[in-house]
Amino acid sequence: MNPIELKIATELNLKLEQVTCVVELLAGGATIPFIARYRKEVTGSLDEVVLAAIRDRQEQLLELEKRRDAILKSIEKQERLTPELARLIEQAETLNELEDIYLPYKPKRKTRASVAKDKGLEPLATVLFEQQEKNIDALSKTFVDAEKGVANEQEALDGARDIIAEWISENQEARQKVRELFWAEGVIEAAVIKSKAESEEAQKFKDYFDWKEPIQKTPSHRLLAMRRAEKEGFITLNVEPEEQQVITSLEKQFVKGTSKASEQVSLAVKDSYKRLLKPSLETEIRVESKIKADAEAIQVFAANLKKLLLASPLGQKRVLALDPGFRTGTKLVCLDEQGALLFDTVLYQNEPQRETAKSATIVLGLCDRFKIEAIAIGNGTASRETETFVKGIGLPKEILIVMVNESGASVYSASDVAREEFPNHDVTVRGAVSIGRRLKDPLAELVKIDAKSIGVGQYQHDVDQPKLKAGLDDVVVSCVNSVGVELNTASKELLSYVSGLGPQLAKSIVEYRNQHGAFADRKALLKVPRLGEKAFEQCAGFLRIRDSKNPLDASAVHPERYELVEKFAQDLGCTVKDLMTSAELRRKLDLKKYVSATVGLPTLTDILTELEKPGRDPREKFEVFEFAEGVHEIKHLKIGMKLPGIVTNVTAFGAFVDIGVHQDGLVHISHLSDKFVKDPNTIVAVQQKVQVTVVEVDIPRKRIALSMKSDPFGNTPVQTINRPEKTRKPAAPVKAVESMEDKLAALRDKFKR
Repeated sequence: MNPIELKIATELNLKLEQVTCVVELLAGGATIPFIARYRKEVTGSLDEVVLAAIRDRQEQLLELEKRRDAILKSIEKQERLTPELARLIEQAETLNELEDIYLPYKPKRKTRASVAKDKGLEPLATVLFEQQEKNIDALSKTFVDAEKGVANEQEALDGARDIIAEWISENQEARQKVRELFWAEGVIEAAVIKSKAESEEAQKFKDYFDWKEPIQKTPSHRLLAMRRAEKEGFITLNVEPEEQQVITSLEKQFVKGTSKASEQVSLAVKDSYKRLLKPSLETEIRVESKIKADAEAIQVFAANLKKLLLASPLGQKRVLALDPGFRTGTKLVCLDEQGALLFDTVLYQNEPQRETAKSATIVLGLCDRFKIEAIAIGNGTASRETETFVKGIGLPKEILIVMVNESGASVYSASDVAREEFPNHDVTVRGAVSIGRRLKDPLAELVKIDAKSIGVGQYQHDVDQPKLKAGLDDVVVSCVNSVGVELNTASKELLSYVSGLGPQLAKSIVEYRNQHGAFADRKALLKVPRLGEKAFEQCAGFLRIRDSKNPLDASAVHPERYELVEKFAQDLGCTVKDLMTSAELRRKLDLKKYVSATVGLPTLTDILTELEKPGRDPREKFEVFEFAEGVHEIKHLKIGMKLPGIVTNVTAFGAFVDIGVHQDGLVHISHLSDKFVKDPNTIVAVQQKVQVTVVEVDIPRKRIALSMKSDPFGNTPVQTINRPEKTRKPAAPVKAVESMEDKLAALRDKFKR
């Protein structure tokens, strides 16, 4: 019985055989999407979330075992490993517990305690620590030795205390007690570095110039904000419980009376905490709280990214895309059904009337020439003006006009991927193409951009980057494989996320496709260089070939089950195609007849569902969204306005909503609902269409506070915040956007009064 697998099964409340099967499949090269979709019988239908939890926990426990082995070898090499110590090390369940046990045996640089030991003061420290000797003055005199560097009794006592302080700091029970106090009672305190307080860069962190709160209650976004402020040199941070509380706890453990020896131990306790335990455990708490905050931030980012990737696609339509601009003009591109670039130019619709008329003529002519079915407008600078222009030129009603979130388009346009795809076009054309393609198929386009550049997270540049990448890659892989990929049109970037492939095989597939033409069927994949049976097993079910002679190639039915589907058809006296088009024929199937040692009802049910809607897209149907007419800029906003908006980002403290004024507004968590909200993700999601009320506008700082409450003002007459400068009262210090909760709470209290 594997102890790691048993521990995982216990922690996740799973059967041991489930965990064992998953571990074996992963070790054999199976991917999580493949296991979740095509190995339900052996895992008990575990979903991707549980499968990922098993994978991640196994990795953590293997790292723990690796560290355990290293510690055992280190102590054994020192010839200090006893059976009892080995047992303690083997029983340790956490990394902290392991390191606490190892600390006394860990090779160190020269310390005050080691210097004192070299002076021969360890026996004195032992006697003092036992606290039984009455006459410590006489005892300490016996350790005075000028040759060893002990000039007098006081130096002997000082050295002995240094040794005791180190013993206390290395005591496993003491460290655990102090660790628990740090977590339970610790306070994180921020203070401004006075020389930086007035700088413009420091103002965004003004909230934390004098800030204090329990570390246990510090939300992830605030912790990351304070750590960024500290990293940039604007504040200092300190994490510590009340000092006397910790010292009292340690004295209860180590001080055994009121003798002079006990007084020396008491002094050693204070020194041990201030000089050794506090710095060590503060560092540990800072690291662990950062890990926790990172995990929460990555989870938020992942949830937002999933919603964005699975946003509704317009589909294979001919699109005219516009990337608006005032000074340099609006970039225009026309794309065919597959997203290929047909035409590009620049419009100057905001110039004098003759230029506007000329631009209108160009757009109308291109729509007719290329049979345009939809117009995509990037939501950056001049987007609402461009939307007004397009809506006013007399386009046919059947042409959709859609605002598209262009976050990350500039990253794509300057990337190697874009340069390779459009070597003869500049970044402005590439950006417009990305906007148009994002309307057609958000998933296919967004996979070309580094996920953390898409702008749907919080403090993504401050979290652990490898963990962020791993977490976001999991999301992209899950989304790509849940939707499925058209083999004959997919880019190598999209193919690289298909189960079992990766960048190299994806590149090989595209090169083979370019040389030999479209794949006739799934089996033709095996002709691709370096794509073997294992990779084929992993990827085939997630790839679609719509024009294949075998209709199952356009579905999520895995090739390993084609014979089974053919048996269905044979038993019913029909073809596979008949079975896929006739609900009456499918109803005649008795799935229980086809259960075998390798195929159970979960797989059979999945196959039948897929036959009903082969290659179905799990994404929602596309719907056009429109912002409020006449509200194009932040200056158009008035307190109390009710506006349609679309959620662009969800964080731990609320949601950002695009209301069409070039600056997203914040709906703080306290304004997401009339009821208490613990997690914003339970109320809103990226790309969700919402109705909001404007509750505050700060034009100079370009900040907008919104509410989704039915009565955000509590029936109190509303006062405008944008009154003339002469009559405006002195404003309270404005908090950074990540801490706007305090600002909104104060505003809410004002309205109640």
